[in-house]
Amino acid sequence: MLNMLMQVEMVQAAGETAKGWGAMGAGIGMGLALIGAGLGLGRIGGQVAEGIARQPEAEGAIRGAGLLFAVLLEGATIIALVFALLFKLI
Repeated sequence: MLNMLMQVEMVQAAGETAKGWGAMGAGIGMGLALIGAGLGLGRIGGQVAEGIARQPEAEGAIRGAGLLFAVLLEGATIIALVFALLFKLI
């Protein structure tokens, strides 16, 4: 009987440890997603500004392409954050 109680306590402790690792993994995943998004958006903005400065007559096309890429990057970032939060809950 005592052996069974000890096994139950060990399983509960292992479950709590697993939850801690899951939270740490989710935090790392969210941090990496946000760092990547920040770097990507900064690069997109800088290249769009440089492109407009080089060819002011193509401002509309350059701005539209930059906006499209920025929106796609934001969508991928939000999906990455949602997956990280879901993995934290599992």
